[in-house]
Amino acid sequence: MDGQKRKAQLDGVAETTLWTLHHRALAAKDPGSALLDPKAIEVIDAVDYPFERRFGTGNWGYAQGMAVRARCYDREVRRFLRDHPDGTVVSLGEGLETQFWRVDNGRVHWLGVDLPEVAALRKRLLPDAPRHRTLPCSATDTRWMDEVDASRGVLILAQGMLMYLPRDVVHRLIEGCAARFPGAELVFDTPPAWMAARTERGRWKYPAGYRPPPMLWGMTPKEQRKLRAVHPNVAAVRAVREPRGRGFLCGWLLPLANLLPAVRTRRPLWVTRVSFGPTKHHQGVSR
Repeated sequence: MDGQKRKAQLDGVAETTLWTLHHRALAAKDPGSALLDPKAIEVIDAVDYPFERRFGTGNWGYAQGMAVRARCYDREVRRFLRDHPDGTVVSLGEGLETQFWRVDNGRVHWLGVDLPEVAALRKRLLPDAPRHRTLPCSATDTRWMDEVDASRGVLILAQGMLMYLPRDVVHRLIEGCAARFPGAELVFDTPPAWMAARTERGRWKYPAGYRPPPMLWGMTPKEQRKLRAVHPNVAAVRAVREPRGRGFLCGWLLPLANLLPAVRTRRPLWVTRVSFGPTKHHQGVSR
């Protein structure tokens, strides 16, 4: 980067990309963190935005939570690249995520998809490269699917995005991916339904006073099972276990909660992997 700070003016759902960047960079700066992400530090230092005044200083475990989520997605990408080293990764709602630099094997092709105002900021901070480009397009606009080369395998990521869409829109997106990309996988995260409901009622506030946009869709075991019926090409829906983090919350409390059935459904992060099988002939979508 040229050392000149770029002003960021985002609001609503678009602003969440700055919240995520802030906490991921805080984790990357922490020598006790398990996340190595020098690119995130480089990016946040190039943005003119009142991060600490708006989002706080990373207390309450949010930075380490972002580190756990990032490492979980990185593990899924590396798993995909072991079998498809020349494959295509599609990152829906990519924001200012710097995952490409954390997992790049020198051969992967990467397509980021984001709202035009976010894509414009990203292109100023992280310009397109030969194997990584950003498409200014809503994830719910199926035009992005025409830009994907599926010949060498496809992994679709939706990191920190689907919770801001209504349930029926999410199901249509999964349906479209299943029909268009047989053999591919989709990995996404969601909050539990109880947390999403609190944001809808305006009852979720972070320590610095920031209130996230309403989350319109949250996960339950029942909802996770229902995803299997979204389209006949959905072959499997699996919960993804997050890696162990650092500190009391992410290193001990959350891993312990995952072992307790009564508590597991209330954990703050659900990561789900949906596998698409071969194309099947069908007359409609099973609900």
